[in-house]
Amino acid sequence: MKLKYEGKTKNVFELEDGNLLLQFKDDVTGENGVFDPGANTVGLTIDGAGRAGLSLTTFFYEKLNAAGIATHFISSSIDDATMTVKPATVFGNGLEVICRFRAVGSFLKRYGAYVEEGQTLPSFVEVTIKDDDRLDPPISEDALAMLGILTKDEYAILKSMTQQISQFVKDELAKQGLELYDIKLEFGRDANTNEIILIDEISGGNMRVFKGDTYIEPLELEKLMLVTQ
Repeated sequence: MKLKYEGKTKNVFELEDGNLLLQFKDDVTGENGVFDPGANTVGLTIDGAGRAGLSLTTFFYEKLNAAGIATHFISSSIDDATMTVKPATVFGNGLEVICRFRAVGSFLKRYGAYVEEGQTLPSFVEVTIKDDDRLDPPISEDALAMLGILTKDEYAILKSMTQQISQFVKDELAKQGLELYDIKLEFGRDANTNEIILIDEISGGNMRVFKGDTYIEPLELEKLMLVTQ
């Protein structure tokens, strides 16, 4: 097993069969010790966050695969905090795709002159470039095509998949009386078929979830979603 990449919240290893092994860490993104799924730095370490994130990720990926949605997920080992996935190539140096159902976080900071905090948004999709030095800047469909990161046809697929998957997650959370405010997803091209697939994780570490007016911490979200299953 060869270490391929050391990330902020997980390490990536290459297996002998060509698949990849993701090792989940207890680190989560944020600033000044406060969790923020949209942040591009590690803000704090939460004991058990890695296994909790993997448990919820496995829960969602198994359901998405069963629904016929293309993902990189193969299997997972919760005890080892690892997930085996198909190899995939990223768009450019990596993109993050955010689907927003409420005006909070960085969206509110940027557009607060036009929206109220918590205002309902219509499954709004925005794309940011993975670039820590430039604070993960948002990028438009035209710019993505112009820079050769992805075509407009690929963008349409990316947007459609993002809204479909985000609504799927939102509906699952609603079954437990929870509301999804926003979620950050990642996509890539299947290394073997070139098909656009969902990659990375789907956990409390990359979404904002509320119960009424109360924000649900990542570890608490895992308990609420999985204990009742």
